Amino acid sequence: MSNAWNQTRRMKRLAMGPMTIPEYNDWRVRRINDNIPEPSHENSQSMKEHLRVIPSELEIIKQDFERRNAELEKKMEQ
Repeated sequence: MSNAWNQTRRMKRLAMGPMTIPEYNDWRVRRINDNIPEPSHENSQSMKEHLRVIPSELEIIKQDFERRNAELEKKMEQ
């Protein structure tokens, strides 16, 4: 999707290049940059939190099974 957008943008630039005035170019660059969302600092996460590994459902079930199995083994030993 972004590749198609970039191609369209380049084609517009090529077609409009010789006809534009510097003020229009400045306005167009500001308009394009204004549409790019900046990261919000309100809900910012550290890179470590953002990249942490989330266990799959199978891993969670496996851990739960191992924990319950260990509990049962302890009860059997008593």
